[in-house]
Amino acid sequence: MAENGDKEQASDLDTKICQQIEYYFGDHNLPRDKFLKEQISLDDGWVPLETMIKFNRLNKLTTDFGIILGALKKSKSGLLEIDEEKSKIRRNPSKPLPEATEEYRNTVKNKSVYIKGFQLDTSLDEIKGWLEDKGPIENIQMRRALDKTFKGSVFIVFETEDAAKKFLEKKDLKYKDSDMIILSKEEYFSKRSEERKQKQSESKAKNKQEKADAQKQAEDAEMKTLEEQTGCLLKFSGDLDNMTSREDLHDLFQDHGEIKWIDFSRGAKEGIILFKSNAKEALEKAKAANKDNLQLKGKDVTWELLEGDVEMAALKKIMEAQQESYNKWKGPKGGKKFKGKGRGGKGNDSSSRKRIQYQGKKKKFESSDEEDAEEGTGDARNGSPKKRQLEEKSPEAPVAKQQKTAEDQ
Repeated sequence: MAENGDKEQASDLDTKICQQIEYYFGDHNLPRDKFLKEQISLDDGWVPLETMIKFNRLNKLTTDFGIILGALKKSKSGLLEIDEEKSKIRRNPSKPLPEATEEYRNTVKNKSVYIKGFQLDTSLDEIKGWLEDKGPIENIQMRRALDKTFKGSVFIVFETEDAAKKFLEKKDLKYKDSDMIILSKEEYFSKRSEERKQKQSESKAKNKQEKADAQKQAEDAEMKTLEEQTGCLLKFSGDLDNMTSREDLHDLFQDHGEIKWIDFSRGAKEGIILFKSNAKEALEKAKAANKDNLQLKGKDVTWELLEGDVEMAALKKIMEAQQESYNKWKGPKGGKKFKGKGRGGKGNDSSSRKRIQYQGKKKKFESSDEEDAEEGTGDARNGSPKKRQLEEKSPEAPVAKQQKTAEDQ
């Protein structure tokens, strides 16, 4: 019994060794395995067994050259050759890598299946064990997040399209009591595309609603601001002296009401005063102080308190003018500009002010960007860990996208 058990164990080990090495040299891994491609280019395709046992998953199975060669001799795939000195192996030249044609890509797609439902701590060996009796499989790719954690889903490639179709017919498969989602690769990407369109549509609708809400809030805030200033507008008109200025209006009302803004240009025949408080009170006080004969530079003036829609329209126009004036004063780079007389008051004496510009010491702050993790991982080699090269990039240089690698079997 012990002898039979040892033979079964040895046979199982041989199978795993063959599967692992044939995966390394297979159609799916070899085109993406930079390290192995470099080794192949050194010696007409031959790779020393000394190098092969540095591959992690093979190293865990065995490092004994005799066991490895014995297992490969039992393989019926004919994918690999052993050299005469029995120290190197290579992919059989009679089995070249398929050309990456559209036909080949479609064939692979038709043999590919998406499976989701594995626990996040599931290992590749556990997935392989679960798939063992479900058809001949060429490749398993564990899908990973940017931080290298398993997503709970895989892409598998069957040896034939028929095998993939038979597997897709099994709709009630479970893994550790978890229901599995099983789709063809084409169905998966079609579903992803629809979900992406749905998200984009939802995002567009959300942005539109947020924009509408923001617009309404702005309008409500504007209306509230306008309402807070009702009763503060006083219109004046008449055959005014061409030299009448805003300063004359300030002088006329300086002891009767505080002026916030004056919409008036020299030479005009009418204008509007915005007081900080009630315009009627300011007008009555000014009239009383002038014996009900309130003139501007000796000219008769008609004074009118604005109300209703006319008042709202005038307030809105003044608010727009205030904002425009503020933007000009602030300047295009956020710096204040000292001007002479503004529309809202007596102005500033620019000759009495000096513009002072101060520039402190410039400081350069260094930044470091964390490198994004790749989706999927390659097979690490013992004694030859991958090193990431840090490069200083100018702010204008785009960050290069990282190439995704296949999941190691």
